[in-house]
Amino acid sequence: MGDSTRPLRVDTTFPVNELFTRKMEEVRDYPDDVRMETVMVSSQPRLMGQENCMPVIPSISVSATHQFKKAELYGDCVAVSSVDKLNRRLKVISLVSPLSQVLKVAPNGYIYHRLGSHSTEAAAHVINNLEGGEGATLFSSGMSAITTTFLAILKSGDHVIVPDPVYAGVFTFFKHMAGRYGIESTFVPACEIEEYRKAIKPNTKLFFGETPTNPTIGVLDLDAFAALTKSVPNAISMVDSTFASPYNVQTLRHGIDIVVHSTTKYLGGHHDHMGGVMCSSDPKLFFYISEFQKQLGTIQGAFDAFLLMRGIKTLAVRMEKHATNAMKVATFLEGHPKVAKVYYPGLKSHPYHEVAKKQMKTFGGMVTFIMHNKKSAEKLVDSLKIILLAVSLGGIESLVEHPASMTHGPYLMTDEERKKGGIDEGLIRFSVGIEDGDDLVNDLKQALEKV
Repeated sequence: MGDSTRPLRVDTTFPVNELFTRKMEEVRDYPDDVRMETVMVSSQPRLMGQENCMPVIPSISVSATHQFKKAELYGDCVAVSSVDKLNRRLKVISLVSPLSQVLKVAPNGYIYHRLGSHSTEAAAHVINNLEGGEGATLFSSGMSAITTTFLAILKSGDHVIVPDPVYAGVFTFFKHMAGRYGIESTFVPACEIEEYRKAIKPNTKLFFGETPTNPTIGVLDLDAFAALTKSVPNAISMVDSTFASPYNVQTLRHGIDIVVHSTTKYLGGHHDHMGGVMCSSDPKLFFYISEFQKQLGTIQGAFDAFLLMRGIKTLAVRMEKHATNAMKVATFLEGHPKVAKVYYPGLKSHPYHEVAKKQMKTFGGMVTFIMHNKKSAEKLVDSLKIILLAVSLGGIESLVEHPASMTHGPYLMTDEERKKGGIDEGLIRFSVGIEDGDDLVNDLKQALEKV
């Protein structure tokens, strides 16, 4: 140790005062004869100043597990995920489960990343605030958010009403997997409330919807959808609002029970993150689904949660630019003779334009258009120079894809199934990015000239 009484041995006008020197405190209580190898592995400083300050950006929870001072403190740290809006305190909900008997107070700490970490809870907390929910929890992908929620809610003998078209992963789940668990499903024309009503059965448990729909960009009337669900005793409404993002539609505020997002898309926003989120307006549903998730192990990784948190901070400015560019692109395409049809909620020609005006802040960044045949569509997407041919959507770069060949292609759906869902062979899905709008239009122009 240094001698504090020894004078400073350099000439300086800098005010030197040892009282202002930061001294880190070791968290381990090492014996005097501890070896260097042990210190290398285990030494770490105590986090300082938590009562006075906090990081502007939550740090990444890279630790998979947490050490306890006493075994009796374990129960106090059981994490249930980020909840109840701004005060970060969870009121324990009485459920018939062993865990609810253990929890007497809100959790105050972490145990193991699968059960929750400050990285995942920080991002979930923000999304919950945006949606106006009772709680949110993050998943390893958008599909894991959807399927975990399905499996948590549904049991053998239950009936689900599903839109057609729908995200291909959901289509595959109900076509090939749900039946193995005794779950019955009925596909109905997307966004058509009366078709949902006609499909109701005595065992209908879940009404599932998308808005806007993938890939045809239909817009579901959320108020009507919620009202229909409430007319069926004990039924639950669940909506995938990935194409809108919470910036454009706060789904839960329309009376919906559960909203899911692929955070890979607009919420993350940079094509470098993979994840999903489930948020609920029902505190008991949230508690149950989040507990179910823990046992399936579908939690989002810490670094993905960090990237998600970064993406959310620019969501508003990105969505405004997406929407501005999308309107410019849609208007151009609608006036082009080689384009048969354009679907964008901001166009007056869109069949759900009035619904979109009622419930969306902007009309979003997704445009679908139909070429006159499959060959023309393939030639167009192959001829683009700035706009990238790739699946996924919602990022800063513009992406196009040909659903009949790619996301809803023959390895997932038959020709008849695509036709029934309104997925034309000439249909192109365009996720409009935040590049210069005129550059995007010019890229489309030169590609259309080659068709």
